[in-house]
Amino acid sequence: MFSKYLKTLSILKKFLFINFVIFTIIGLFTIVYLNNIQPNLVKKKSENHIKIINNTIDNLSRLNVKFDADDIRKFLFSTRFIFQNLDRVIFFDSNLNLIGDTDTLDLDPRSFSTRIDEIEFESLSEDKNDQNIEEKNINIDQEKPVSLKDILTDYSKSEKSGNPYTFIQENYNQFKLTTIKDVEREGSNVGYLAITEIANDIKTATDERKAFVIRTAISVGFVILIFSFVLSRYFIKPIQNLVHYTKLIKEKNQTKSNIENLKNRNDELGLLSTSLEDMTNELQKRVTHAENFSTDLVHEIRNPLASLKGASEILQDTNDKDQRLKLINILSHDVQRIERLITDYSQMLKDEVALSKEKMNRINIEPIIQSVVDDYNNIHKVKKDIDVRYENDGKKEYFIKGIENRIEQIIANLLDNSISFSKKGSSILINVSDTLENKVLVKILDEGEGFKEKDTSRIFKRFYSNRPDKFGEHSGLGLNIVKNLVDLHDGEIVASNRADTVGAMIEIRFPSI
Repeated sequence: MFSKYLKTLSILKKFLFINFVIFTIIGLFTIVYLNNIQPNLVKKKSENHIKIINNTIDNLSRLNVKFDADDIRKFLFSTRFIFQNLDRVIFFDSNLNLIGDTDTLDLDPRSFSTRIDEIEFESLSEDKNDQNIEEKNINIDQEKPVSLKDILTDYSKSEKSGNPYTFIQENYNQFKLTTIKDVEREGSNVGYLAITEIANDIKTATDERKAFVIRTAISVGFVILIFSFVLSRYFIKPIQNLVHYTKLIKEKNQTKSNIENLKNRNDELGLLSTSLEDMTNELQKRVTHAENFSTDLVHEIRNPLASLKGASEILQDTNDKDQRLKLINILSHDVQRIERLITDYSQMLKDEVALSKEKMNRINIEPIIQSVVDDYNNIHKVKKDIDVRYENDGKKEYFIKGIENRIEQIIANLLDNSISFSKKGSSILINVSDTLENKVLVKILDEGEGFKEKDTSRIFKRFYSNRPDKFGEHSGLGLNIVKNLVDLHDGEIVASNRADTVGAMIEIRFPSI
């Protein structure tokens, strides 16, 4: 369900959601890490205390030191080097009476003193700064002032008695760590041992690590924000502009979009914008072409339809046999004209669809032209006694970038056009040569009627024909199809009358490769 919802979001919303998730993960990681810095450092320090306590208890047992003030004082002095790095070591007997405290001894051998005084137990209360007492099943009422003796009392009664217990005291910019453990001999409790250490290094390390983590988290967040801005500015927003552009096209809105700015980019978005605009322009051309073509087709069909209507009305009212025969011929020609128009129009649309899917390759047009010429000689030599000749400038290879079957279609349509104008016994010449402009020149010369001078610029337009006597045989689309195919190959086509004799000449120039 969540994935379905995510799919409905825009790219920008998805990106913002991902940023939110990343920020949340970073925040949770930061909180967990910060909460575990101090406990981990305290744990390491506590483990060191426990080692010292266990070693001390072992030494007490090995030396058979009694748990009284005199023996403990002597022990502390004899093992002073063990406790020199600790702030305070305190011994209590089983009745929780103080029997030894390094605070009452000068453990430096150069200034040894034996001062044991009854001291007041330090009070640990919530009134002191940042007090934190770690509890391990020891019931301590924090509403009342808490002393070390109170903690020992609760410790001695708790289920954790026999195991080390560490608590923390923070006050007056000091971080104090205290570990206590009971001392047992022969299964009975003989006293308690407490180690207190000023562990400001833990506080310092904690503060430094917290500061580092917070700075890092802020830096990462800042980098993500900058990256988000860059991504939104240079990628997401341009994509939104492209989406807006496509919506304008869909709505046929001519409002100017921001796609022009995207086309100037040298990255993939720039290429996409250029391709999208080119595709749009091409589609618009095709739509305009189709609309114009449909308009022309309707116009061309309207004339034969009007002729059909008029001829059919007259045919109903006349009894003259010759007139009726003439009207029937007119009707037949009109029907043929309409049929030819529809057939050629349908074929033209199919060709345009096929052209959009076909790929151009490097081809040699010489064998293509030779093949078409051979086919037409086999057909029209017998049918109409028209000889189609082929010649070139001595080469056998004329390479262009094109589509083989479309080149064949161009030559075939032009030959059809020339044959329809040619008389029996005439000839048609196809000549292929290279030009100085690095072009392949194809000439088709016939011995027909030629073009009316004014028509040479119009013969490639749709539905144009200068042969009313063959009204039903031709739609006026053949040369227009040829022109479109030549344009597809980046070529040029020109029609003119021959200067040496009667007839027409069509020249096609293809870029040579």
